[in-house]
Amino acid sequence: MALKRTQIYLEPEQHRLLKREAEAKGISLAELLRQMAWDHLRSEPTHKDFLSIVALGRSGKIDVSEEHDRYITEGVSGDEGLR
Repeated sequence: MALKRTQIYLEPEQHRLLKREAEAKGISLAELLRQMAWDHLRSEPTHKDFLSIVALGRSGKIDVSEEHDRYITEGVSGDEGLR
């Protein structure tokens, strides 16, 4: 695996706590940060996920104001109920 060198600045407390966590896991600080980056990238909704709720008011549904949480959840999760 080819790695790209990246330099970041951490607050001293962040560095201390992350270094401690890496040592507890038996991995380098760099490996811990790579794992954290992947965790973040896999868990963050993408821009296109939010586009699925655009124009919800033109969906033809008459209960959007009462059921907006449900429709937004369905839209972000990719449920076909919105379309």
